[in-house]
Amino acid sequence: MDGSIFDYIIVGAGSAGCALAEGLTRDGRNSVLLIEAGGSDRKFWIKVPIGYGVNFANPRLNWGYHAEPDPALNGREVYWPRGRVIGGSSSINAMAYVRGLPQDFDDWVSQGAEGWSWEAVRPAFERMERHLERDAEGRPRQRWDGPLWVSDLSDQMNPFSRRFLAAAGECGWAQCEDLSAATAEGVGYYRSTVRNGLRCSSADAFLAPARRRANLKVVSQAVVERITFAGRRATGVTLRLRDVRLTVRAGREVILSAGAVNSPKLLQLSGIGPAELLKSYGIAPRHDLGEVGRGLQDHLAISHLFRATAPTLNNVLGRMAPRLWAGMRYLSTRRGPLGVPVNQVGGFLRSDPGQPVPDLQIYCNPLSYWSSPAGRPVLDREPGFLLSAQLCRPDSRGEIVLRSANPEDAPVIRANSLATEHDRDGARRCLRIIDRLAAAPSLAGVVRERLVPEPAMTDPEELMNDYRARASTVFHPTSTCRMGSGPGTSVLDPRLRVHGIGGLRVVDSSAFPSVTSGNTNAPTMMLATRAAEMILEDAATGRQERELAHAT
Repeated sequence: MDGSIFDYIIVGAGSAGCALAEGLTRDGRNSVLLIEAGGSDRKFWIKVPIGYGVNFANPRLNWGYHAEPDPALNGREVYWPRGRVIGGSSSINAMAYVRGLPQDFDDWVSQGAEGWSWEAVRPAFERMERHLERDAEGRPRQRWDGPLWVSDLSDQMNPFSRRFLAAAGECGWAQCEDLSAATAEGVGYYRSTVRNGLRCSSADAFLAPARRRANLKVVSQAVVERITFAGRRATGVTLRLRDVRLTVRAGREVILSAGAVNSPKLLQLSGIGPAELLKSYGIAPRHDLGEVGRGLQDHLAISHLFRATAPTLNNVLGRMAPRLWAGMRYLSTRRGPLGVPVNQVGGFLRSDPGQPVPDLQIYCNPLSYWSSPAGRPVLDREPGFLLSAQLCRPDSRGEIVLRSANPEDAPVIRANSLATEHDRDGARRCLRIIDRLAAAPSLAGVVRERLVPEPAMTDPEELMNDYRARASTVFHPTSTCRMGSGPGTSVLDPRLRVHGIGGLRVVDSSAFPSVTSGNTNAPTMMLATRAAEMILEDAATGRQERELAHAT
């Protein structure tokens, strides 16, 4: 493969890279190389929806990053799992499918990402989705016919989850029938990227059909170390395939889809980023682009755990005989407790009537568990449940920077949590909303005790101290190569091209101008779906060639 030429080289076979590969190969005209650092996703616990807990800390599927000590979180080095496997993080995530709220995308436009409004992106969501749901009589039906299956699994969810909806109603919150497409305040059952009882990752939805095309080559277990250039035009990449270093060339473009952590890392390793930072590691700056790696945003959530007097999913998963029964049922029918992700109920809420739009997202799981410092989930053997809340739109921003010039070294992740009063107040609102929900009769009536934090902890300042001691990322990093109006404030233009460099784009969640209100997997795949269309349009109109010639 050394010296081979492909029209397009995509770095990263994750949520974005798989969707991008499908779009670019569909008409058969372009040769595409898709490079993934991890290995195969054909593993039992990847495909089984409840396997999220098994894969969460599996080093064979995961980069296993940790952020730097975070002053606002008592100096903790929070665990940051990122998928290192075909399908990327869509192969190890909790499968909750949420587009985001309309104002998220309209705000992108206000930050310079022209053409990314809600009205512009909504059709792309619809093109890629295939909803499996039920009509008013409970009969199955399909809506849209895209490749990505989004399933309503409410008929299989643990019976305890109905208590969450009842409690939400007692709090005065509306019920949302399709939380995946929520546009306003509401609580409902999460829809999941599950197809016939199996995870439907970006690899399953997009890459599987693309693999049947002769114009796509997928290389796994290969780490891209640098981008190659001719002047100010990207010409290919150097990669390490096991113990061999190779160079492959791109006839049209190199596209980074390595995620919000690794895409800025690769740009910096290649000499694109803050010049002084690059020089400090002995890297000759090719293009001084100061915003590369900056602007990092993420969702920070707090969970409260409760022991219950009514049965929950702990009664099944926490005990040997019921767990074996659930396993046998799943193997024979692909239904039941093992066929449903752990995130079952949640929604978007206004923390008070003065909020013009929802400002908090909640998760209500009929299972009590926690994570060890190494990131391994620990399951409570007694019946219990979890209530979790996060601020939808934090405005703190961190950064991703190189640790060294060695591609094998993990980058430095500075989350910079709770850096603004807006975010600190948001944390307090999260605590109040959890208390309000827990006090609703449908839940309060079945609470045996609050397990974490301890029941005696009721003072708001004590609870805020507990927040700092336990709050954690929910794995939604974005915005480290964000779109915008120019190189002074962003890394990419609205067509996802790196400012000042020809033949180079970034297509993944790092391109978000700001984090969306909810889970980021859906908008990442949407962004890649639109990006493929943009790339082919630019090639067809000759716009790309003119701009590459100018950049060179």
